[in-house]
Amino acid sequence: MLCALTLSATALAEVPTSARPSGNLIFQTDKPWSPRVNVDAGTVMVYGIDESLRARIRSWREHGYRVAVMTGVSWGFYADYLRGDFDGREHWDETQEAQGGKLLLHTGREVPYMVPTQAYGRYLNQGIRRALEAGAEAIYLEEPEFWAKAGWSSAFKAAWRAHYGRSWEAPDSSPDAQYRASRLKYKLYRDALAQVFTFVREWGAAHGRMIPCYVATHSVLNYAQWKIVSPESSLLDVGADGYIAQVWTGTARTPTVYEGVKAERTFESAFLEYGALQNIARSSGKTIWYLNDPIEDNPNHSWIDYRRNWESTLTASLMQPDVANYEVLPWPDRIFGADALYPTAEHTPTSAGKSSKSLIPPAYFAELQTVFHALSELPGTTAQWQAAGTSGVGVLVSDSIMFQRAAPAPSDPALGNFYGLALPLLMRGIPVEPVQVETSHPRANHDPLDAYKLLVLTYEGQKPPSAAFHTQLANWVRRGGALVVVDDDAEPYHRASDWWNTGANDYATPRQHLFETLGITDAAAKHGVATGKGWVHFALRSPSALGRAMGGSDTVRALARSAAVAVGLPWRESPALVLRRGPYIIAAGIEVADHARPIVLSGRYLDLFDAEQPLIREVNVSAGSRRLLVDLDQLATHTIAAAGARITGVTSDARHLSFKQSGMRGNAGTTALISIVAKSAPKRVLCDGERLANTTFADGVLRIRTSSDERPRTIDIIW
Repeated sequence: MLCALTLSATALAEVPTSARPSGNLIFQTDKPWSPRVNVDAGTVMVYGIDESLRARIRSWREHGYRVAVMTGVSWGFYADYLRGDFDGREHWDETQEAQGGKLLLHTGREVPYMVPTQAYGRYLNQGIRRALEAGAEAIYLEEPEFWAKAGWSSAFKAAWRAHYGRSWEAPDSSPDAQYRASRLKYKLYRDALAQVFTFVREWGAAHGRMIPCYVATHSVLNYAQWKIVSPESSLLDVGADGYIAQVWTGTARTPTVYEGVKAERTFESAFLEYGALQNIARSSGKTIWYLNDPIEDNPNHSWIDYRRNWESTLTASLMQPDVANYEVLPWPDRIFGADALYPTAEHTPTSAGKSSKSLIPPAYFAELQTVFHALSELPGTTAQWQAAGTSGVGVLVSDSIMFQRAAPAPSDPALGNFYGLALPLLMRGIPVEPVQVETSHPRANHDPLDAYKLLVLTYEGQKPPSAAFHTQLANWVRRGGALVVVDDDAEPYHRASDWWNTGANDYATPRQHLFETLGITDAAAKHGVATGKGWVHFALRSPSALGRAMGGSDTVRALARSAAVAVGLPWRESPALVLRRGPYIIAAGIEVADHARPIVLSGRYLDLFDAEQPLIREVNVSAGSRRLLVDLDQLATHTIAAAGARITGVTSDARHLSFKQSGMRGNAGTTALISIVAKSAPKRVLCDGERLANTTFADGVLRIRTSSDERPRTIDIIW
């Protein structure tokens, strides 16, 4: 298999990654095993906790998979609970409800979004018990989601009275009421998951088993964009062992505004969404999987669209080197199934008629298998930026960014309070990271903020969780950090009741408390002011307004550049991001950098975004390009460089390479291509002892092809 190499090539920055165990790939399905979904992953998450669960678990275990169980938290096929079969009481009143009595449903009246109660938690625990008794080795709870527009159901009103000790207020009656409603929604789902985590730990202790619990969640950025409240980072405090970062085309294609233009920016959005979860992984030490979905929930896009956007999201995920665990796909049946039919061409307003539909194109099928194999090789590799702008730059983001998304005074619909600060940096090749405030608190003589030299902050659209964060941030600045604050202090949520304006505090905005903690004045900060060894620069501007304005991005970059220079941080911009992870090169040309000369990579690479795995000697990383390459010059002779199949049991010496190959049953005529580094053509290639004729050797690469199906084969190559 591929070697985990420590590279000595000159790079702009080096990002170490820790060694991880094998079996870093997972996927989810609500179906039993079948040959068309024999995914190249060690763990399957069997979805749903109904009576068929035991049989479905057995079918996957019989085919060698480690089996976990995933189920929905905010919704699911839980009609027996709603009807009262569970405890003798109907629970329809726990449906999330918007103003005017509108029920918020996922797929119908019997699958609503739920207001989580203690009774609902007990119901989930009943199903989780069924999973544990059937042998589930881990529990994954999916999507704890409370719509920002909800808050009118009787169950929520009762929760309000119990929590706040006063009569319910309509969430749209004032910014304070909306802020209180969102904080309560956040707490209710945190408590619901804590209830399940506690049950799993107690059951495990009673049965001598350690059962980890994970949460599958969108990024805090997407939840804010889609106007959903979720407990996000706080789940680490109540027992979550880690996350699945549910970022995919469906979330990342949500339009953003840059230089006044609203458009899909799938790579850039995905880079920031994955980065938000990577930041939690780095600061907490918890396990994170990145979701990569080859299609998306909307079935009306074409295979061309799905493939292009999957390559963008995958590229973005691979540029987060602190994570090397992947959910390679959800719902394999909707991708590879016999009835998974999608348009073959993109629909446009000028298209005549409807596009024909087909099963997954063989080239896309083969590309996916090749990438699955590459993902399994990433654990243990080191990572180095080969081309990038200034590293160590972050934009601070709080879970409270989800609290200001509904009437009466919602923050910018396009989430310009975040993207208005982050996109100007990313669009110039600066690998900016969202920095999660709630998981950045110091611990064991270590401050996670020390990973950054430059931080950008606004309290437009979000609020700090505590005064303690300001103390930490001020100490970071005094140690040499550069802080850029962009805020016009104008939004009404500054008047929501919270720590900065209650008790002994009487600050008009939380920013005023921050500057007092820093010991600086507004007037001084507007020109830039030294604080200890660090620097603070303040602009009395709205980030959302800057994002909508032509030239607004230049203003943000100028502020960041001046602060960086003030603390001795070299300022660099780049037309592309290029990261080396072991023998793999991941590259993306930035959309608006096409005025610059493209980055050119020279060497011997196999292109893994091409089913034929062609050898390329020169790669132009131009604007909009996405690349996943394997560098042949970093691999030893007789190493499998790329494989469109599952590869196990590899043994090799100077004259012999042997391995087992299996995979998924593809469409008729689909083949599995395997590329091997070699110095010469082999004497024989055998498949289950029979000579394999479909082989070629050229340019130091031996290529062999077999049919793509689940039947294991033993391949022997003799030189």
